[in-house]
Amino acid sequence: MAPTHGTHPVLVASNRGPVSYTEDESGELTAKRGGGGLVSGLSAIGPDAGALWVCSALGDGDREAVRRGVGEDGVRMLDIDADTHAAAYNGIANSALWFVHHMLYQTPLEPVFDAEFRRKWAAYETYNRAFAEALAEEAADGAAVLVQDYHLTLVPRMLRELRPDLRIGHFSHTPWAPPDYFRLLPDDIAAKVLDGILGADRAAFLTRRWADAFTQCCRAVLGDDFDPDTRIGVHGLGADADFLRERSHRPDVDERMAALREQIGTAPDGSARKTVVRVDRTELSKNIVRGLLAYRQLLDDRPEWRERVVHVAFAYPSRQDLAVYRDYTAEVRRVADEINSAYGTAGWTPVVLHVKDDFARSLAAYRLADVALVNPIRDGMNLVAKEVPVVSDDGCVLVLSREAGAYEELGEDAVVVNPYDVSSTADALHEALTVPLAERAERTKRLAVAATALPPAQWFLDQLHALGS
Repeated sequence: MAPTHGTHPVLVASNRGPVSYTEDESGELTAKRGGGGLVSGLSAIGPDAGALWVCSALGDGDREAVRRGVGEDGVRMLDIDADTHAAAYNGIANSALWFVHHMLYQTPLEPVFDAEFRRKWAAYETYNRAFAEALAEEAADGAAVLVQDYHLTLVPRMLRELRPDLRIGHFSHTPWAPPDYFRLLPDDIAAKVLDGILGADRAAFLTRRWADAFTQCCRAVLGDDFDPDTRIGVHGLGADADFLRERSHRPDVDERMAALREQIGTAPDGSARKTVVRVDRTELSKNIVRGLLAYRQLLDDRPEWRERVVHVAFAYPSRQDLAVYRDYTAEVRRVADEINSAYGTAGWTPVVLHVKDDFARSLAAYRLADVALVNPIRDGMNLVAKEVPVVSDDGCVLVLSREAGAYEELGEDAVVVNPYDVSSTADALHEALTVPLAERAERTKRLAVAATALPPAQWFLDQLHALGS
């Protein structure tokens, strides 16, 4: 008897899903909807398309929801063993693959690929297999499956073996390491990661640079075993202009703007202070500390900016279950406090630092920004660089790292920096702060056009159509 397949013609797989659950003291579960490009993209195909999102239960509330059979139409949440998930997610995805692709290792001491690493790798394989089996069970004959990111690099090959009839795509939201750095991974692990993605009909990336790096890694690691039949694509995710412009003018954003203006204050001569704005999570790749050091260098080198500029820095804690991220968050606080202690006056706080996530406040800062500082060490795209020009009230100057994926699209109208060079970044901040208003407005218009060229819905649909062509 032929095997019975599922009914879903389109499926998305990712570690984090579109909904999460929390359980209160009475045992009641509350659902919270998430946002982001995938949520917007999947909505573009409409509620009648029969799509399914397969994701992982990430916390106790999610796991309890799965056990009780609580869920939403179009979402299947996998209750993977918590220890297995932790080893796969923190031990491999975030502590190995993320570090390799962002080139973050301090190589005299790390990485160390020992027996403990191999135990975690086995969990990563188990985690990926759970996704592959769920997708195989749920997919209709010939369905399109879009697998997302470095958490699920093994799924395409595993799924291909289970369901050769499916059209499978894999999308990488991170950079891709060049061959010399990628080969820090043990040879067999590097080959499995590449071969896993090559199980897809199509592997896609945010920029041509990352796509080319993947192909170069395949040639270097797999050699004659490299299967060139997997098509390579590029889809540069853009900002959702309609949503951002509408959301940034709601009353809660206006309230946050008033509060920020009060914190920023006015210069001694009564004029408005300039603002250098950054909005990031405290991920090691975001380079927040060097951004603060560059701002301090600006105040050192050009004392005329003292009391005339404020660095509005939102550094929202990320991955605080990993010690290295907790230490980095603490260092961000320490450097900001040091700058305020060294330069602050009774009427001027040089760095306004916020560490509690607040989307409305982020949008308020976008609208207020004279300069947007986006200086990652390495970033797959960086949507902040694209979002600020879209909602800026009076135009802003973008200071942009050449190592951000967004550089390919926005570099021509930004002030471009080497993210490691603190002195040149300080000079770039000065240059950005002195751009005339008319030029600033024109740059912002061009940046906004480039930033919204491929909004999330179209980004998703383009991948879906390319997979079917």
